[in-house]
Amino acid sequence: MAHPGVLSQPAYLVALAYLAGYLALDWISFIHPFGAFGITPWNPPPGLSFVLVLLFGQRFLPLLFAAPLLADLVVRQLPLPWPAEVLTVALNGAVYGAGLAALLRPSRRFNPALTSMRDLTDLLFVAAVASGLVGSGHVGILVAFDLLSTRDYVEAVLQFWVGDLIGIAAIAPAALVFLTRGRLRQSGLEMAAQLVAVAGALAMVFLYAEKHHFQLFYALFLPIIWMAVRGGLESVAIGIVATQLGLIVGVQYTPSSEIGIIGFQALMLVLAMTGLIAGALVNEHRSTEIKLRLHQDSLARLARLGSMGELAAAVAHEINQPLTAAGTYARMVSETLHSTAHDPELADTASKAATQVARAADVVRRLRALIRLDQTGRAPVSVERIVEETLDLMRPQLERHNVSVLVRIPSDLPSVMADLLQIEQVMLNLIRNSVEAMEQAGHGSGRIDLSARTAAPGEVQIELQDTGPGFSPEFLNADLPPLSSTKPEGLGVGLSLCRSIIEAHGGQIFFGGGANGAMVRFTLPVAGVPRGS
Repeated sequence: MAHPGVLSQPAYLVALAYLAGYLALDWISFIHPFGAFGITPWNPPPGLSFVLVLLFGQRFLPLLFAAPLLADLVVRQLPLPWPAEVLTVALNGAVYGAGLAALLRPSRRFNPALTSMRDLTDLLFVAAVASGLVGSGHVGILVAFDLLSTRDYVEAVLQFWVGDLIGIAAIAPAALVFLTRGRLRQSGLEMAAQLVAVAGALAMVFLYAEKHHFQLFYALFLPIIWMAVRGGLESVAIGIVATQLGLIVGVQYTPSSEIGIIGFQALMLVLAMTGLIAGALVNEHRSTEIKLRLHQDSLARLARLGSMGELAAAVAHEINQPLTAAGTYARMVSETLHSTAHDPELADTASKAATQVARAADVVRRLRALIRLDQTGRAPVSVERIVEETLDLMRPQLERHNVSVLVRIPSDLPSVMADLLQIEQVMLNLIRNSVEAMEQAGHGSGRIDLSARTAAPGEVQIELQDTGPGFSPEFLNADLPPLSSTKPEGLGVGLSLCRSIIEAHGGQIFFGGGANGAMVRFTLPVAGVPRGS
C-alpha cells in the first residue's frame, strides 16, 4: 500500500528532494540537445513535477517555476537572455501547473494511485496536451528572440513535445505507483529475470543492429509485455524506466549522425504507451476478478442468511413456549405478591418459573453446540499470509475509498494455529468496518495501521488502528452483546462473529481507541505451543 513515511515528510524536505531530483534528471538527460537549449530526446524532469503536485498537493505549484530556472542555471549556465529565460520558465510553470490543477479537480475524481485505465488515460492526456503547449510556446519564444531559425520550428517543437511526453510517461506512473502501492505482484527473482531480459534486448538493439538504426528495437517489447502480463502496472512501470535509461545511455555513446532523433523518440513513445496500457488492462482484469469473487462471496452469504432465517424460525418456535410459560408464571408471582405476602403457592410458582427459564437456556446451549465453529480446518499459518490475502481481497474497496494500510510484521514472528478462512473473515470484517466508518464520517482518505507481535508466552497479538471516528464511549463501556452494531444500518453480527471466532481459537479480542480512531486487538495461539505453557 502507500508509504505514509514518505508522504508525511515536512514540506521543506519534499521541496529540497524535488529540486535535487529535478537537477539530477535534467543533467542525466541532457544528451543530443537541439542547439544549446534544453530540448532533448528524453526529458524526465516534468514527470517529477507531476509526481510532486499529484501526491503532495497544489501548494507546491510555485516550485514548477523555480525548478526549470535552477536547472538552466546549474546545468546549462543560462543559455538564454534573461527576458527569454523568464518567459520560458513562466510558460513551463503556468501550463504544467494549470494541467495538474485541472487533473486534481474534485469532479475529475482522479486517483494518483492509477487504479484504473481512466486514471492512466487522464494522466497521459494532460501530459500530451500540456507538453505540446509548452513545446510550441517555448520554441516560439526562441524564434521570437532570433535564437532559433523559423525553418527549425517544427522539428524543434516535435523534439521538445515528444521528449517531455516520454519523460512524463516513464517517470510519473512509476513513481506514483511505487509511492501509493509500494509492493510488486511478483517475486524479486522474477523481476530480476525480467530486468536481465531488458538488458539483453538493449544489447541486441545497440550491438547487433546495423549502423544503429534500431532495426531490432521491437525486441524491447518482449520483456515489457512479459512485465505487464505478470506484474501489471506496478512491474511494467519499473521496466519502462529501466528501458528508457538503457536507451538513453546507449544513445549517448552513439554518434548523433547515425541517429534519427524523431524516429527514435517515436519508438520510445510507442514502447512506453504500449507497456503502460497493457499493465493497466491487466490490473483492471485482476480487479474485475476480485470484485467478481467478492460478489460471489456476497451471494453465498445471502444464501447462508436464508438458511439462518429458517434456523431462526425453528429456534423461535422452540424457545417461544418455555419463555411464554416463564412470562405467565412471572406474572402470577407478581399478582400473588400484590395479593398476599404469605401465599403457600408462591414458592412453587417461583420454582416453575426458574425451571422454564433453565429449559430456555438449555435450548440456547444446545443450539450453540450445533453451530459451534468447526476446528478441523486449523493448521499452522503465518500471520503475514493471513494479512496479505486479506488485503488482496480488500484492495478494490481500500483503493476506492483512498485508504492506505501500513503493515508492520516482524520477520521472525512465529506461525499461529488457526483456520485460515475464519481468521481472514475476522480481518475482513474489521478492515471493512474501519473503511465504512471513515466513509460515514466524511473522511476523504484514511489510514489503517496493522501490526503484529509476540505477546504472552504462546500467543501472537494482532492490532488494527485506524484514523476514523472511533468507537462511541457507550460501546466501549458496555459488554459486546449479540447482534450489536456500531453502524446505523448494520445487522450486528460482524463484531459478534469476530469475537466468537477468536474465542473459539483460544484467543481474546479487545476494543479500544478514542476520538482519533478505533483500535481492535486480538490474540491467537502460536502453532505447536500447548495452551497454558
